[in-house]
This record gives sequence, structure tokens and C-alpha cells, in this order.
Amino acid sequence: MQLQREFDFRNFEQAMAFSNRVGDIAEAEGHHPAILTEWGKVTITWWSHKIRGLHKNDLIMAARTDQVYEA
Repeated sequence: MQLQREFDFRNFEQAMAFSNRVGDIAEAEGHHPAILTEWGKVTITWWSHKIRGLHKNDLIMAARTDQVYEA
């Protein structure tokens, strides 16, 4: 199982800035998602490699990702 969400942006610059902000929070927590950055959209996928599924941290980081997007 994985948590995946696509975030929409007006251009590549905004998508890249969002990807970098998510990368910053991921690095601070030591928990890293798959990030696909494209023109006008970013797809973020959270899951825990070690357990090959979802952990509480994935839910927390997905919520924090949503907060970054809303800010």
C-alpha cells in the first residue's frame, strides 16, 4: 500500500519549488517520498520501504505535504 497524491501548479517553477519544500521536510524527518515533478504538477508517493507498506509516519508526512501545498 502507498499514499499518492497529485498536486497541480501553474508552471514548472511553482512545481519545482513545492518539490523542494517537500524535500526539505522529508530530509528533516529522515523519511523520503517518491517525488515526480513535471510541468504544472507534482506527484508525491509516501510509503515505508522497510515494512513494504504504510506506517503512521507516512500518514503524518502526507498531512504535512498537504499543509505545504495549502500554504
